[in-house]
Amino acid sequence: MAATVASDKQAVNLHKQLLQEFNKKDPKLDKCKQIMDQLKLMLTKMSFLPTDDTFTKQDLIISRDCLEIGAHISLSSRDIVAFERYMSQLKTYYFDFSEELPESVYKYQLLGLNLLCLLSQNRVAEFHTELELLPAHEIKNNIYIKHPVSLEQWLMEGGYNKVFLSKDNVPAESYAYFVNILLDTVRIEIANCLEKAYDYIHVQEAARLLFLDKESKKLMAFIKNNNRNWTIKDSKVVFETQKDVKPTITKEIPSEQLAYRALEYAKELEMIV
Repeated sequence: MAATVASDKQAVNLHKQLLQEFNKKDPKLDKCKQIMDQLKLMLTKMSFLPTDDTFTKQDLIISRDCLEIGAHISLSSRDIVAFERYMSQLKTYYFDFSEELPESVYKYQLLGLNLLCLLSQNRVAEFHTELELLPAHEIKNNIYIKHPVSLEQWLMEGGYNKVFLSKDNVPAESYAYFVNILLDTVRIEIANCLEKAYDYIHVQEAARLLFLDKESKKLMAFIKNNNRNWTIKDSKVVFETQKDVKPTITKEIPSEQLAYRALEYAKELEMIV
């Protein structure tokens, strides 16, 4: 039988070094990555997803810790793809091995971040699918889960002001990254509505509705960064929409014929009854 990861003293030592460095007040992420790369080579024996009984509890804890730190580092590097990859692997340890392993202190923080990641990309269906995996009492009481759940409720209600106010009240510093992405997504939705509702609007009013500072510079930056076909004239934002497109010509509905047929069907039904 092949030796387990925990039986390798080098792997155990690397795991300790990784935790010590990551738990520092100001961890060196490059050093964490170097240690993780070495540890990952040993963890490839189980591919981070154990499928038999040859691995010990310590093996599972080492793998889970490595994946959790990898998820945190990917956020620091602004690598959403890597974060999602780590989370897909971590869920095996969080749910399938929940009875075999002690609960991780990072479990609900990372699960909450995963919910916020989906919400920030407007992947609402996946958001609710992930939410169904969590216990009801954690959804109601856990601060890391309540935050993205509240955001989703405010979005559905159209309470965008509450969403923007929440950026200063996040449960952990790591949440700020996805909250900022979410705010940009909300601004784009508001901008789409403004284009359809108005021909033009005052600059200050546009900035207020988009939750931007009253300074026109930030509004101009928003217009440029999102490739909006807007122009500012006489302190007004003019929305250049496709108003020259001819409406689709529809044929006249034959109302008299439809009414006659409906009466005929009614008579036939009455005769059947």
